[in-house]
Amino acid sequence: MRAVTATLVRRALYEEVAERLRQRIFARELAPGEWIDELKIADELGISRTPLREALKVLATEGLVTMKLRRGAYVAEASPKDLADVYHLLSLLETDAARTVARQASDADLAELQALHHELEAAVDDTARFFALNEAFHLRLLELADNRWRLQLVQDLRKAMKLHRQHSLHKHGRPRAALREHRALLAALCARDPERADACMRAHFESGLRAAA
Repeated sequence: MRAVTATLVRRALYEEVAERLRQRIFARELAPGEWIDELKIADELGISRTPLREALKVLATEGLVTMKLRRGAYVAEASPKDLADVYHLLSLLETDAARTVARQASDADLAELQALHHELEAAVDDTARFFALNEAFHLRLLELADNRWRLQLVQDLRKAMKLHRQHSLHKHGRPRAALREHRALLAALCARDPERADACMRAHFESGLRAAA
């Protein structure tokens, strides 16, 4: 029993460390290409290097960290092709989800998406909140499409996209352009028009990729 308890405690610790490092990477406190100083971070967090190394392995599987033989861990750098590939897959998965929601969503489901969109409209001048609400809208749409495998894939891909997405939202005019795209998508969903929802979601990702490039 003690061994099992100890294992659970260790697991909880490295997952917590992974989340803290993940947020530092997204906030650019650890910049793309930067070497991750394990001794310094372990000292800052008051932990040994064992849970830190386990956390780095988790981040490596998510594509946020690159492990280099005999050189340690580095924050991942994505090439323009990497970014285009991520957007391509997200577009395929979320376009399919939008079609499903347009066909199957209840009135209550659509009202929930509308409420999220209204919050997004109100946050257009607050980049951090806008980013969080934008992600919440997309993830809720995926949940309503009710395919847990697709949801899991998108969540993993969005972690890689976050390495670039915050920068793109700071570009002049991008939040308001994204809002216009969301309005069109929401209108298509509420009209229960799968073809139009497909086209709107596809256009949304094409515009997002141009802004992130």
